[in-house]
Amino acid sequence: MAKDKRFEKIYSQGMGSMEIWVDRETGVNYLYRQSGYAGGMTVLLDRDGKPVVTPVLK
Repeated sequence: MAKDKRFEKIYSQGMGSMEIWVDRETGVNYLYRQSGYAGGMTVLLDRDGKPVVTPVLK
């Protein structure tokens, strides 16, 4: 495994069925949802429709 992974899982609910991942380069948060053999990832948005961004420390 690479030591400097670009994405980091910061939240998980259930048996890995819903997760929040952060892009460590941009700080953008993504919501990942899995159900059976299907899954999808999308940008996590705030109430104004803008991407949720976590401050990135370099």
